[in-house]
Amino acid sequence: MIAKRLFDLLLAISGLFILLPLFIAIAIWVKLDSRGPIFFRQERVGQFEKLFKIHKFRTMTWEPDKQGPQLTVAGDARITPSGRFLRRYKLDELAQLIDVLQGNMSLVGPRPEVPKYVAVYPDETRLVVLSVKPGITDFASIEFVHETQLLAQSEDPEKTYINKILPLKLDHCMRYVQERSLRLDVILILRTLKVIVVKQFNRKPPVLIEVGLESNVPKF
Repeated sequence: MIAKRLFDLLLAISGLFILLPLFIAIAIWVKLDSRGPIFFRQERVGQFEKLFKIHKFRTMTWEPDKQGPQLTVAGDARITPSGRFLRRYKLDELAQLIDVLQGNMSLVGPRPEVPKYVAVYPDETRLVVLSVKPGITDFASIEFVHETQLLAQSEDPEKTYINKILPLKLDHCMRYVQERSLRLDVILILRTLKVIVVKQFNRKPPVLIEVGLESNVPKF
């Protein structure tokens, strides 16, 4: 969709220009807070299964010689003090505007997964979900804004993610692909901002057993 790409470019360029002072402040904080690079780069699966390295402001300790879990749960000891703040307000995700500008991502679309988890997608679902560019936000991002807290309740976070959370996420991804439009993108961007703000005032911890029973995503 040419219109979607123009929409992405317009907002990504505007966002990078407007947020440049914030980006510089975050970069300085990350560097002063702990040893390591400013950006966290990780291989993700993009449109048509093309691999790319996503940009995020680094929120964890930098130990390149150690391979930790790819899933992050609330209270993870690897998260730095600056990282806790950045994750709380989703500021680490702002760096993905670079990926949008490069054409690897869209502002709205299914969240890009690591190859390990894409490998467990059902074949038909994988074809549909990976037929569009991954995005910074989507239905699943809104629904699972408390994902790290949910996983922290599990004795086996990876098993819980693969067996319980990922299938629900893929349902949301399928819905986005089927209903996608610029109007929907605008709605999801605004809804994402609202959910992030509301999250700060909702101190009631989410309950894992209730995942998927109540939806926070807009209905049409």
